[in-house]
Amino acid sequence: MLHGSRYQTIHLSRQRHSSSEEALQHALGVEPYADGAYYVGFRVGDQEIGLDPNGHKQGMTGPIGYVQVSDIKQSLQALLDAGAHVQQEVRNVGGGMLIAWVKDADGNIIGLIQVP
Repeated sequence: MLHGSRYQTIHLSRQRHSSSEEALQHALGVEPYADGAYYVGFRVGDQEIGLDPNGHKQGMTGPIGYVQVSDIKQSLQALLDAGAHVQQEVRNVGGGMLIAWVKDADGNIIGLIQVP
């Protein structure tokens, strides 16, 4: 569930590969550990910050913070029961990592991530 969880992952949508990557690299002061057409990922301590080239196509309108959960389906259902609405169904983004996001009653986006 979400109790005691904190945001560990933040994804930003990007439309221009080089300008977004360079800006984030300078802001964070670190090189990306993953730099591909599908994703550019930075790690600062235990924080994951990523650029998603398909974010706009998937409905991302701003940054999404992801809370790491042990059971994404159960956590998603708890958010839905609390009045949230699905914006991104649970999907595997590679290597068994699952993500989903919802919009709460105030329009805030809450992301969930389950790491294998």
